[in-house]
This record gives sequence, structure tokens and C-alpha cells, in this order.
Amino acid sequence: MRPTTALLLSVLLVTGPAQAGFAVCNKANTPVKVALGRFDGKIWRSEGWWTILPRKCETLLSGVLDARYYYLYGTDGGSGTWNGDKAFCTASVGPFSIPGRGNCAARGYDRKGFFEVDTGQRANWTQTLSD
Repeated sequence: MRPTTALLLSVLLVTGPAQAGFAVCNKANTPVKVALGRFDGKIWRSEGWWTILPRKCETLLSGVLDARYYYLYGTDGGSGTWNGDKAFCTASVGPFSIPGRGNCAARGYDRKGFFEVDTGQRANWTQTLSD
């Protein structure tokens, strides 16, 4: 083994794999329920509910992100809502994983507006929700 190869291998073993994924941090003063919408290369899908406690973060997706755009919806169950104009289906209670974005009511789901998150093709992303 050449010295540079051995050095590279030892650095990789010490540092381990890079952490990657999509995380959400809750900077609000109340717990937040969040749902994630995305295109996995074949179909659109919405998933949720993750509950994120105040001043905590939660990883929604592990591994290297495979898309540039993700869609997020959050609510504190009261006056606080983080939403947008990209429609996805959600369930009243979770957890859920719903294929497709259309005909939500006909399929027994709620329809919510998610906001777009542009990750810029990064391997990982952390989105912050605040008051």
C-alpha cells in the first residue's frame, strides 16, 4: 500500500461517513408537527407527521439527498403554520406515507399547501422553523 493510500484510508476510518439527510429544527416555543413532500424520481409522495419539540431538531430523511427541491408543511396546532402553495395530501393523524399529490379528498386525505425548499443539490439540508 502506498503511503498516500494508507493516509487516505486512515482518515476515512477515523472520520467515518459524512452525515447527510434532510433535517428540520424547531426554534418556536411550542411543539411543531411537520410533513414532507418530495419526488423520488418515480412518484410524488408526502410523509408525516414528525413532532419536533421546541429548540430541537429532527432528521426526516437519512442519507444523501437525491433531489434539489423538497416541500414542507408545519403546524403547531394553533395559530402557527408554515405553509405554501404546493399542494400535497396529508392524513389527519400519523404516521403516513401517501403516493401522489392529486384527488386528496376523494382518497380520504386532507389537502395542505407546502412551501418549497431549494437545497441547491446539497447532500444534506437543515430547515429552521421559528416564531
